[in-house]
Amino acid sequence: MSSPLQPTHRCFLAGLGLFLALATATFAAEPERIRLESAGARFGLHADFSKLDFFQSDLIVKWALPFGWDLGREWHVRPRLETSAGWLGDNTHDAAIGSFGSAFVFSRGTFPLSLEAGLNLTLISHWEFEERDLATPLQFTTHIGLNADLSRRYRLTYRYQHMSNNGFSKPNPGLNLHLFGLCYVF
Repeated sequence: MSSPLQPTHRCFLAGLGLFLALATATFAAEPERIRLESAGARFGLHADFSKLDFFQSDLIVKWALPFGWDLGREWHVRPRLETSAGWLGDNTHDAAIGSFGSAFVFSRGTFPLSLEAGLNLTLISHWEFEERDLATPLQFTTHIGLNADLSRRYRLTYRYQHMSNNGFSKPNPGLNLHLFGLCYVF
């Protein structure tokens, strides 16, 4: 049985593995520079509410990087690294899903709302669903969302995310989800 991945995809996955290994070594070598920012859980459903056929749930961990940008008048941009692991499924199939990527958080002073946008590399264990063939285990997930700090330790999150294989394979239907979460802030 032949592999569903083309040689360029295998090279990309090998490069992704090397990147993750180097990132892990960086975390271990300089733990005082990168700090655990938050951890939590989220649940998502298909963005087309008339077709509630896809769901996602996962656990998330975010790290704050030791730099950021002050834009003046108390406006800030702070980068984050994030990873997640969980479940993606429709009415007939289930898949494990995991991602690693970055996000930028836009905030103003101590105002409890912030805007977040980012890009993650995503791997799924099953990509052929009843209503949608995502064509490959490697996906790219972009998102934009809002964070609401309920207190110093708890945060509600919302994100609109788009996942697709970015044209690396055909078909490339993409999948849009609304995700809602609760995080503990360290």
